[in-house]
Amino acid sequence: MNIRSLTRGDGVVIGAAVLLLIASFLDIYSIDGASDSADIPSLWGSGPVVLGVVLAGVIGAALIVVARAMPQPKKVAGLDLGQFGIAFTVFAAWSALGNIFDPAGAFDGEGGIVDEFGAGLGLILALIATLVMAAAAVATPLLPALKGALIPAARPAVPQPYGGQPQGGYGYPGAQQQPYGGQPGQPGQPGQPGQPFGGQPQPGQAQPQPQAPQQAQAQAQPAGDFSPFWFAVPVPRPLFAEDGSPTPIAELAPGTWYLAVEQRGANLVAQTQDGRRGVLQDTSGIQRG
Repeated sequence: MNIRSLTRGDGVVIGAAVLLLIASFLDIYSIDGASDSADIPSLWGSGPVVLGVVLAGVIGAALIVVARAMPQPKKVAGLDLGQFGIAFTVFAAWSALGNIFDPAGAFDGEGGIVDEFGAGLGLILALIATLVMAAAAVATPLLPALKGALIPAARPAVPQPYGGQPQGGYGYPGAQQQPYGGQPGQPGQPGQPGQPFGGQPQPGQAQPQPQAPQQAQAQAQPAGDFSPFWFAVPVPRPLFAEDGSPTPIAELAPGTWYLAVEQRGANLVAQTQDGRRGVLQDTSGIQRG
């Protein structure tokens, strides 16, 4: 699991779940004329409220977060765990709304006692929490503001070793430092023939001429010799499953570096920062690291 794949919408869902848990320990009823010392039960004192509101909301939030943090989405009965989570949150909001309108439930209220019952602070906060949770769960795939990363990508201060990701890590859009004599999109290899030891030219010394034949030879390599490289997209691009499914499994965002691990015709097989792999069909305008 990778918490860096969580979005801002997931953060709203987590916050709403915490509020729901707090509300579950508050009063379920508001009774007119009751003294401050009256022992009014909390939401845990009502089985329907616990099952239909509290547990349904918490389980739904957990499914949404777990589905987002997993490298590959898990499916149950053909549906993603995240879709089950959204259904749970909507059901919890619907149940909370019903309990607000009828907090006394099936109590017949003979003698007018039911008229003194109202929704307590716990039920009111539970309704707010479940409504926010359901709204965030439904709107996250639709609103770009909620699809942004919840935790910013780390930016290490030291250069990465040979074979590592571009300097600055995921999300670093700055220009990359190419080693002396290296090729764009490929890690530098110090000590190549024709270079001084360490791969750096001495001050006041002309650049060695053998570099030109080496660059020409590298450019003449056949296209079939694919080497993984880092790239960024200019605009949000969908990433599709490798099995050809038309449903995107992720969205590549500008300002973040992704690793191209394979080329399939004009398409690229890319890997996201949380380990998910998919096919990028639109490769126009990408920036190689």
